[in-house]
Amino acid sequence: MAYAHALTENDPHSPPIGAHNDRRPRDHQRKCSIWLRGLLMMLMAMAFQISGTLLALGAIVQFVLALSDTPNARLIAFGQSLGLYLSQIASFVSFATEEAPFPFSAWPSAR
Repeated sequence: MAYAHALTENDPHSPPIGAHNDRRPRDHQRKCSIWLRGLLMMLMAMAFQISGTLLALGAIVQFVLALSDTPNARLIAFGQSLGLYLSQIASFVSFATEEAPFPFSAWPSAR
């Protein structure tokens, strides 16, 4: 024990003796935050699946409407915003962004 203490006193690359105690709250906070992000990622993965299903259903409805008349403008706008939402989810779960998508931020608007 005394040998390890003497080693860290003389090593210029080791943190000061009491420094590891200062990092514990930050490490704990980081671990809690990564677990919270993991939970959000699981929720966003479920939202991705539901949104993908909604997009597929919207595409089928639009196809049927296009066969008989013209595509529905509201469904076009909804499909565009749903596509943006799927993109936001993919960016969040792949750690490309720290901003959590809807419902933790505003719903993306269609272009």
